Amino acid sequence: MLAKFMGWGLLAAIRLLTGAQARWWGCPPKAEQRIYFANHQSHLDLVMIWAALPEELRSITRPIAARDYWATTPFKRWITTEVFNAIYVERGGSAAAAPPALEQAAAPQVIPGSAEALAPLQPLIEALRSGDSIIIFPEGTRGNTGVPQKFKSGLFTLAQMFPEVVLVPAWIDNVQRVMPKGEVVPVPILCSVTFGTPIRLEEGEERRPFLDRAREAVIALRNV
Repeated sequence: MLAKFMGWGLLAAIRLLTGAQARWWGCPPKAEQRIYFANHQSHLDLVMIWAALPEELRSITRPIAARDYWATTPFKRWITTEVFNAIYVERGGSAAAAPPALEQAAAPQVIPGSAEALAPLQPLIEALRSGDSIIIFPEGTRGNTGVPQKFKSGLFTLAQMFPEVVLVPAWIDNVQRVMPKGEVVPVPILCSVTFGTPIRLEEGEERRPFLDRAREAVIALRNV
């Protein structure tokens, strides 16, 4: 019950601070299993996209959260697990966020698809197998150029493993100005999340072309 009250209060605060405006440009809000993949500019990204979802989707959607930031205090751990129902990932080691284990150039000794390569993805695999939707940031680390960095391999691997799950690109706008990198006090700025047309992994499509196409789908939402 405390988590529910905290969720309502946090939702009201976020919407007051940012507006948390959702723009369903390419697809309607629908209670189906989805992987939302978005640009990454701030630690508030997961909060922003969570707040932009309607209540019926928030209850079935789990964002990923960097353990080294969101699990550093008891309060952060509580709010990410009890309010956001987040999935912790190891920054720099999570395949969904930025998996060097799945990047052949970075780790050629690891066989893609092997148990070792899939280990960082396991929490996300379990969430998808249980029927949850998830929110991921395929760049892995926050960018500051305004354009997403190259996507890492996790999205491709999940698309291969769960072809029935709908892949929805999203563009989070202005949240980096609410909480710039290195700052701890948020600034009121109107923000929005634009959800685009779902994409799918085509038969025989290779990893890098798919990831580049997914990245372009996110970038295309900037000026919608």
